[in-house]
Amino acid sequence: MPPTLASLVHHSALKLTVRAGEGRLDVPVRWAHVSELADPVPYMEGGELLLITALKLDAEDPEAMRRYVRRLAKAGVVGLGFAVGVTYEEIPKALVDAAEEEGLPLLEVPRRTPFLAISKAVSAAIAADQYRAVTAGFAAQRELTGQALTAGPEGLLGALAAQVNGWAALYDASGAVVAAAPEWAGRRAARLTAEVERLRERAAPASAVVGSGAADRAEHDDRIELHSLGTGRRPRAALAVGTASALGTAERYAVHSAIALLTLTTERSRSLHAAQQRIGAAVLRMLLASEPDHARAVAGDLYGDLLDAPFRVIVAEAAPTARAHAEASARGPATAVEGPHARVPHAAPPAGDPFGALVEAIESAAARAGEAVLAVPEGERLVALVKDGGAAAAACARYATAREAVRADDGVSPGTCDDDGLVVGLSAPAGPIAAATAYKQAEQALSVARRRGRFFVEHEQLAAGSVLPLLADDAVKAFADGLLRALHEHDATGRGDLVASLRAWLSRHGQWDAAAADLGVHRHTLRYRMRRVEEILGRSLDDPDVRMELWLALKTTSAD
Repeated sequence: MPPTLASLVHHSALKLTVRAGEGRLDVPVRWAHVSELADPVPYMEGGELLLITALKLDAEDPEAMRRYVRRLAKAGVVGLGFAVGVTYEEIPKALVDAAEEEGLPLLEVPRRTPFLAISKAVSAAIAADQYRAVTAGFAAQRELTGQALTAGPEGLLGALAAQVNGWAALYDASGAVVAAAPEWAGRRAARLTAEVERLRERAAPASAVVGSGAADRAEHDDRIELHSLGTGRRPRAALAVGTASALGTAERYAVHSAIALLTLTTERSRSLHAAQQRIGAAVLRMLLASEPDHARAVAGDLYGDLLDAPFRVIVAEAAPTARAHAEASARGPATAVEGPHARVPHAAPPAGDPFGALVEAIESAAARAGEAVLAVPEGERLVALVKDGGAAAAACARYATAREAVRADDGVSPGTCDDDGLVVGLSAPAGPIAAATAYKQAEQALSVARRRGRFFVEHEQLAAGSVLPLLADDAVKAFADGLLRALHEHDATGRGDLVASLRAWLSRHGQWDAAAADLGVHRHTLRYRMRRVEEILGRSLDDPDVRMELWLALKTTSAD
């Protein structure tokens, strides 16, 4: 505890007597200051015990004393010490009344007590308080370190909550609560997800002070500190500490120790994650080489039952512009995201890593559900294996929906291929023996997503609907235009309607009478026109491949 006016009054060597403001002696004293100025307020910071002899004051003037005391109180002076037997033999009644009226403690200092003795007493008490705080901080650091080594982050949070007489919570990279202490704090911590996400947008290290949620503020008026964790530019986790009041020196030491220990744990986890990725890359190569038994042997228990249960393969690829932007972001300062992107979780990839936000979404969801995920960067792609029907697969779909919403808010039309983000393909469910097939399916879905200007396509969607949207490619359109150009040129001269006749004949599967009826011509006229088509194109309509190419060319050009 810092020194208070009460502790100074009870100091046997000082012999101080209270003359006014007895009800406010428990106020902490930050310093003892001597000033004989008529207006010392400009030199006050608040929290001082002001010591005077009234050398330059008309201490017997009631109005002057009211103004003097009122200015001291407004400046945050916590008490006034008046030395008797120097300028005045006793404290003038005008000053006593003014102090009593303002509620400012007034202490009588006997002549035999020098101001220096009071200053030394305050200084010694402050030093002792700081020493106790440092000692308590070191003890807290030892306790937190021991808990971190023996019980992990959960034990550390429990010890921290006890040290600050409040609660503590740990958040993952997505803003979800990983652990909280005591147990009841988990619900309160979950209300801070939005604040944690805003904190993650700032370069580490970052901190913020917030209040408890409005829904429970009437019951819990906590003061909550949020701190980012990690040494990278984008925080990998966050710590929340809730207390009833501002932290003291010892509590601050404990919080800083917890931040250091949790950051160390985070960075160690990052190194382990890098090693795990190398193992994951080897496991993936074995699966794609149709060696599931070897893959299981190498993986061991690292991926749980992921390699035994049906899984899906995710293949993500960054557009060239996105990769260039990520590399530039890694070199330059981060820029805050405003507008529609700010309200969509993970709307923008972390600096230097176009896959970072997607991986965070998948891995965070999997961790909360107790699922294993195998995610491996592969050149300019990301390949991931996720449990079929699991939380990670669902998180990938939600992430895609959020990104599509961002594109819509930015005015990007559906089906428009922009080069500012990722494209993701998801395979059908498969087992380890069919991993290579699942990988090809994910690649096919990725290719279709790129062609359609979509962010995310599942392989199962390819069999639904029409194959024609797959032909929305400039090369296909150029082929169709070239194949039909001679027929269009013939029709332009007014010598017959070969294109419409060909379309009607193909749509009727070569049935002459039905096609002729559709066109309103005699079947012999239609036969003549089809012979002209063969002559102009130099191809036989009896060849099914020719019919297929012509039909697809007609459908492609009609879509324009």
